[in-house]
Amino acid sequence: MPAYVIGEVKILHRDQLGDYGKMVADAVKKFRGRYVARGAEPFVLEGGPAHNILMIEFPDVETAKAWYASPEYQAAKKLRQGKTNLRLIVIEAG
Repeated sequence: MPAYVIGEVKILHRDQLGDYGKMVADAVKKFRGRYVARGAEPFVLEGGPAHNILMIEFPDVETAKAWYASPEYQAAKKLRQGKTNLRLIVIEAG
């Protein structure tokens, strides 16, 4: 069953992210993922302010977790740390 990685990101230092976006996109592709939304500005229906949203579809939860734990994503993550505030969750379609 498909799974979705959903992220909310506030970019603090865009000019310092370097190859982060390309590295993540390459890792997503390697794990058979596809971007459903990327850098989208949300329209908040309820609750406090929200930051940019991303959503990536993977074949299943196990593949999404493997992508996150992969050396490829972990290398990209090191480039991002301290330059963004990011929350990532994974949910199974249902």
